[in-house]
Amino acid sequence: MVDTTKNTQVYTTWGRKTAKPVNPSVAAKMISKAKRPLFVVGSEIVGDETLTEKAVAIGKKGVPVAATGHSITAFNGKDVGAKYINIHALAHYIGDEKWSGLDGQGSYDTIIFLGHKKYYLDQVLSGLKNFTDLKTITIERHFMQNATLSFGNLKPEVHLEALDELIENIQV
Repeated sequence: MVDTTKNTQVYTTWGRKTAKPVNPSVAAKMISKAKRPLFVVGSEIVGDETLTEKAVAIGKKGVPVAATGHSITAFNGKDVGAKYINIHALAHYIGDEKWSGLDGQGSYDTIIFLGHKKYYLDQVLSGLKNFTDLKTITIERHFMQNATLSFGNLKPEVHLEALDELIENIQV
C-alpha cells in the first residue's frame, strides 16, 4: 500500500478547514460509494502519456469525466465520453444544487481532481470548500489544503503507484 499521507506541507495559510491526507484505497472507496462522482481532469496530463493512461483508466471505471483546459485532446478516441468545460465555469455550476450536470442526470456529490495547475485548483477548491457541501478529493502530486481529502506531496514515481492503487480499488 502506498502511503500518501506523510508530507502535507503547504506554502500558504491553512485557514479554518484543511484537507485530510488520504491513502489511495480510502479515496477509491469514497469514489466507489459516491452517488454521483465527477472526475475533473486538467491540462497538465497532456504530453504525459503515463498520467493520461491513468486518467483514462479512471474514466473507464465508470466515473464521468469533465475535461478542462485542453485536456480534452488527451481523451480523443479513448472511448471515455469526456465532456469539455472550463474549470472556473464548472466550479460555479457544481456549487448549484439545481444544475443538471454535464449529462443532464443531476448534480454531483463527490468531485475528484487530477492534472491541474496548483494555483488554479487552489482557488476553485477554496470556493467549493467555503460555499458548498461537496466532497472534493485531489489525487494530484501535491497536497491541496482546500480539498476535503488530498494526497500528500509525492515524488512522481510514488504518485503513479498511488494512482495505480486507486484505479485498482475503484468499483463504480
